[in-house]
Amino acid sequence: MDSIFKALADPTRRALLDSLRAKPGQSLLDLQSQLEMSRFGVMKHLGVLEDANLIVTKKVGRFKYHYLNALPLQDAIDRWIDPYRVKPAARAALDLKSQLEGAPPMRDAKPDFMMQTFIRCTHDALWAALTDPEQMSAYHFLAARVVKQDDAYVYENADGSTMLTCKTLDLTPKSRIEATFEPGWDETLGASRQVFLLEPEGAHMKLVIEHYELTHPVVPGEGIHDGWARFAAGLKSWLETGEAVRFNDQAMAG
Repeated sequence: MDSIFKALADPTRRALLDSLRAKPGQSLLDLQSQLEMSRFGVMKHLGVLEDANLIVTKKVGRFKYHYLNALPLQDAIDRWIDPYRVKPAARAALDLKSQLEGAPPMRDAKPDFMMQTFIRCTHDALWAALTDPEQMSAYHFLAARVVKQDDAYVYENADGSTMLTCKTLDLTPKSRIEATFEPGWDETLGASRQVFLLEPEGAHMKLVIEHYELTHPVVPGEGIHDGWARFAAGLKSWLETGEAVRFNDQAMAG
């Protein structure tokens, strides 16, 4: 928490976060062009933000792209702001719009969205939670049940209808899961792709979530960003406390 507040104390770093909030996936050159500062100076500020886990990066070829990671900010809000509010702000609707055709290979592509979280659990426990439909049913923020059908995971609503289908495309045991993301709650929404990356970090596991082929803008606190934040919160709570974080069905409205 101290590193978060330290990172936010500097106006230049806040400006960098604002820029990444407005346009995820910018390179160092993109960010430097917005500031009257040397390349080294911008790199130093980005390093502080990365150390505070407020940004995550993805290297594609010679370029390194930067993304706002709002989960630590949400933790700070939950701890220091929400308890003092009379009426906490409601989270926005989950509104995912994406498309699958014409996508480049995942390992060589730039993600449209990235999020990173740290969970105090074993490597085996995190892998099981991401691949066991019974556990997925327990911690998913909205689905009533998750069923595995061959190479696909089908997320069902309480009435048995399909909310989401994720077909496994590529899997590296205990390291990487690539799957489709096919919304079923709105027939106008196309398919996209998601990637989970697992990496041990001492007593914790680092989980990086990447999402590709999104056509709807990513806005912190809304749509795809809100959905993944809820997913990460449920998963983290499940693995660290054994309790699920569930949300009202109204989260899918709209």
